Amino acid sequence: MTALIRTELRKYATTRLAWGMALAMFLLGAIFSGGFGALYVYGSLTPDGTPVSEVVPPLVLARLVYTAGIQVAYLLALIIGVLSIGQEFRHKTISGTFLATPRRGRVVAAKVVALVVVGALNGVVHLLGCLLGGGVLLALSDLPVFPEPAELGRTLLLVLLVLALWALIGFGVGVLIPNQVAALSIAVAAAWIVEPLLGFGLTFLDGAEWLAKYFPSQATTATLDLFTGVDPEFARTLGGAEDPLAWWTAALVLLGYAAVMTVVGWLLTRSRDIA
Repeated sequence: MTALIRTELRKYATTRLAWGMALAMFLLGAIFSGGFGALYVYGSLTPDGTPVSEVVPPLVLARLVYTAGIQVAYLLALIIGVLSIGQEFRHKTISGTFLATPRRGRVVAAKVVALVVVGALNGVVHLLGCLLGGGVLLALSDLPVFPEPAELGRTLLLVLLVLALWALIGFGVGVLIPNQVAALSIAVAAAWIVEPLLGFGLTFLDGAEWLAKYFPSQATTATLDLFTGVDPEFARTLGGAEDPLAWWTAALVLLGYAAVMTVVGWLLTRSRDIA
């Protein structure tokens, strides 16, 4: 099993996707943390025009700054998951993979473990970019760069968990839709357009608005626990959900999505005819 995991990691590491995705994760983390962080520090996002940095505690501000690019980051993690299996279908290497290891369940398990590692490593690179862009901004603004290290550190670790889970969701999509282009298009559209719009639409339906809390995007935000200690009305102004899930409940919801997609991928891969 260890040899299979090493093989899957080597497959990823020897492609241009490895350094290209890591570079994108780093740069986007730095840009979003610096750019959107400037809005929190200097922008007039409150009703009376007061900057967010003067209203929220330093911990909340640091969380908002360092996770400003999480939507882009989990989209990239989703793409990594799709490509981890989609490239094998596209380039017809999946046949050789299963001929070398006929027990398909072991192959899928190795891919899942490798994907978690890849997702977490890319998450580390993303956080380095966030800490650079956001940290420089906070330092230049004479604001605490790393307030309450234990609590802020937990949020950053949860970012790694979130990105690894989104990569597994992408893996399931890639197995469900063997056409790589179609899988990427559908996954990106669902994550960035369809799901947020559907969640927004549910807020207008009496008795159905609670369902939006269990959607992946809102579960991701709740997992990071960004708005603890902030007035709920003000949190909604900053993009928080009304009555969000507890961070650990949201993490379990996101884990459930990843588990379902992983099991679906395992079952389909075991039974599907491979040309």
